[in-house]
This record gives sequence, structure tokens and C-alpha cells, in this order.
Amino acid sequence: MASLLTGFMGLVVATLILLLIRRDRLHVSYGALWVLVALGFALLGFVPGVLDRIAIVLGVGYPPVLGLSLGIILLVIKILIMDIDHSHARMRQQRLAQRLSFLEEELLTLKANASLPTEDEETREADQTS
Repeated sequence: MASLLTGFMGLVVATLILLLIRRDRLHVSYGALWVLVALGFALLGFVPGVLDRIAIVLGVGYPPVLGLSLGIILLVIKILIMDIDHSHARMRQQRLAQRLSFLEEELLTLKANASLPTEDEETREADQTS
């Protein structure tokens, strides 16, 4: 009974993840891994002996250790992917800040060369005409 419940929970989670991807609440690259994990839970729920058979074929003495080891490996891979994405976002943010700084400097130079009135001068002129 518990294995059927686990299987159905895996299918429900996989369906929810697909809905989140479809509604753009979850990026496809992240959702794909989560769908695979949910389908893995569903498979293990509906066919609980498959992990035991795989463990025996691989020569693992205590089959639940294989499941725990796979879970830890998946978590480490997920953390690594998150760190890579975080590094890319941070580098992009740094480059955008540098680009903004260059553009601001160029704007100030252009204003100085064109002798455009500054914001204070524009405000004073507007007050005088009113």
C-alpha cells in the first residue's frame, strides 16, 4: 500500500512540475531534473523491487544504501548546477554594472561637451518662466 502511495505521489509531483514549467513558473532546465526525480519516485513506488535488483547486480550488500547514495549524488549535482548558474548571474551583473558606469561617464562627457543645461539650471529656468 505504501509503495502505491509513493508511486502516485511521484506522478502527482511530476504533473505539478510540468504545470509549473508550462506556466513559466519554473525554468525548463531546472524542471527537467525535477521531473526525472519525480518519475524515479513513481517508478520505485510502483515497482519497489527494481532498486533491490539493481543493487544486487551492482554488488551492493545492503540495497537501501544504493538509493541513499543515488540521492546524495543527485543532491550534489543539483547544488553544483545551482552554483554554476549563480556564478553566471553574478558575472553578468558585474558586466552590466560596468557597462552602466561607462554609459553614465559617456553621458556626462557628452553633456559637458554640448554645454547642455544641468537639471538644476532647467529647474531654475522653469521657475522663472512660470
